[in-house]
Amino acid sequence: MPKYTQPRKTWQYTQEFKAKAVQLSLMEGVQVKQIAETLDIHPFMLSRWRKEFREGKIMVDKRKKVVSLKKEVKELNKIKALEKKIAKLEQENDLLKKWQRFLAETHQNDIDSSRETDNSE
Repeated sequence: MPKYTQPRKTWQYTQEFKAKAVQLSLMEGVQVKQIAETLDIHPFMLSRWRKEFREGKIMVDKRKKVVSLKKEVKELNKIKALEKKIAKLEQENDLLKKWQRFLAETHQNDIDSSRETDNSE
């Protein structure tokens, strides 16, 4: 196993970032995993921040209401819908490719069988 010559990079997140992430994760219809993926953090870290929020270690400034929360949740839902649509389109594309291969094989078999009948005459 290689030895590290430099210490590992530890990311430091601001209290405001943590509070916003916790607020997003507490909204209805949103999963912790979705928020974590969107913010590019590990879901365990977000769960830990939620625990710290419950314990009062992370404070949310009531005066600075996060106005864009609804917009962000709307964007997350839109992204989720687009991902589903992409998956469906990829399935349809794969199905069309299979159909195209089938038709090509059938056409080739027809050509081969017509050559055999021409050669036998």
